[in-house]
Amino acid sequence: MLTRRHIRVKVMQCIYALIQSKDDSLEKQEKFLKVSIENMYVLYLLVLSLLVELHQLAEKHLKHTSKKYLVSEDDNHPDKDKFVNNELLLQISKNTLLQKEFSKRKLNNWYLNEEYVKIIYKEIVASDIYKEYMTNGKSGYENDKEFIIQLFKSIIAPNEKIYEYFEDDKLTWVDDIPIVNTYLVKRMRKATSSTNEGFFLPNLLKDQQDMVYANDLLTKTLLNDAKWEKEIEGKTPNWDNDRIAEIDSIILKMAICELLNFPSIPEKVTLNEYLEIAKEYSTPKSSIFINGVLDKLAKEYKSDGKLQKIGRGLQ
Repeated sequence: MLTRRHIRVKVMQCIYALIQSKDDSLEKQEKFLKVSIENMYVLYLLVLSLLVELHQLAEKHLKHTSKKYLVSEDDNHPDKDKFVNNELLLQISKNTLLQKEFSKRKLNNWYLNEEYVKIIYKEIVASDIYKEYMTNGKSGYENDKEFIIQLFKSIIAPNEKIYEYFEDDKLTWVDDIPIVNTYLVKRMRKATSSTNEGFFLPNLLKDQQDMVYANDLLTKTLLNDAKWEKEIEGKTPNWDNDRIAEIDSIILKMAICELLNFPSIPEKVTLNEYLEIAKEYSTPKSSIFINGVLDKLAKEYKSDGKLQKIGRGLQ
């Protein structure tokens, strides 16, 4: 679920938080990194639980309309229970492993904040996507799946109220939301009618080595901060340290650290990954600056024999 680029971003966030708090406790930063990574999985589960709550609200609405003496035109079409019986939605809502995970982690956020669920449900019912689905006469798992994916991409994921709620809950989730949403769409696309319950509970990390990499990148970047500072100074003679933005400095130090301390990661992968991170988290000028500095350093390290790379490497 979590790629190496996401891990690099998490490490960058930790180092930035340390600088802002002026807390030089490495132990605290390692703990912060671990919690930040684990919280990404919590976010994934919360988004899934939102789908469950929407399904439950739809069930309540259907029961309510069946008791009405007068029903609206929308409530009276032949497939009025089609949304409630959506196969993918049922697959997620009735997943006992997910329910146990929600319960174990005490994820009752939407129960305590049901106004968010009602806002989204109202938008769903008013949407053209919903109206077309409810009246198109099509059925089957693939049709149901495509409908939920379109709903998620067009209505649920872009919802500003949900975004604000997540942002207020945990600041690190601001960067995690697009990653989690994209991952969940990919997960739903791969789902089939015979998908087992564990499918929607993937591993957060590919393997334990990813967590080792995250901790090593954090500690080796921080413990050698003065050393990486000198490396940067040597390649930016016309720049004072104060002129290099904090986030740019962090990205450069992490990249230098990775080039020199992680022999299994190819030079090209490191340069590409940190350039992409710079493009996303810095200004266009900053990314050009970072690219120039790293390119000079990589050529120098290669010439001096400092780049000791082995194997095919990992991203």
